[in-house]
Amino acid sequence: MLTFLYFFMRAILYTIFKVFFLLRVYGLENVPDKGGVIVAANHVSYFDPPVFGVALKRKATYIAKRYLFSVPIISPIVNFYCISVDEGKAQASTIKESVKRLKKGELIVMFPEGKRSEDGSFLDAKRGIGLIAAISGAPVVPALVDGTQKVLPVGAKVPRLAKIKVSFGKPLTLRSRDKDLQEKICNDIMNGIKELKKSSPW
Repeated sequence: MLTFLYFFMRAILYTIFKVFFLLRVYGLENVPDKGGVIVAANHVSYFDPPVFGVALKRKATYIAKRYLFSVPIISPIVNFYCISVDEGKAQASTIKESVKRLKKGELIVMFPEGKRSEDGSFLDAKRGIGLIAAISGAPVVPALVDGTQKVLPVGAKVPRLAKIKVSFGKPLTLRSRDKDLQEKICNDIMNGIKELKKSSPW
């Protein structure tokens, strides 16, 4: 029943994003059809998670800040689709749960920067994604979203009409428990996202 509701809601949102925001998706063939995978994307708007939920053909799980799990209206959705994390911390429980789900074959969307970029510039990746990628051994697909910062800028409460584009790069396979190499993994992931910006088809 929950799976049916997920794809039903996805179909509705897909229509909304295509009609009102002219959503365009590039490189979707780079996302594996099955098996554990991390989609690592830049983060410029609260609109980003639903956009990826529509752009991806697979059901996505997200890592979300703990306070969102108690926000009225959205809390049922957050509880169903998300793994909680305290802001600014790479918690053992979050890492353990993420690795467990990846090994079960789930797809997890992560925003390595840990927060929205207010001006659209790239921020440094937090350590958590490096740990999760290293321990799980799951491939990491870099992704770039553009336009959501115009639809719902930081501080805005009402969405505006603007074109939204999403691009997926080729998977990166990264694995190491060494701390220095985990930092390198974080850098490699952000570099992968930045390369999409340089080579984006729009």
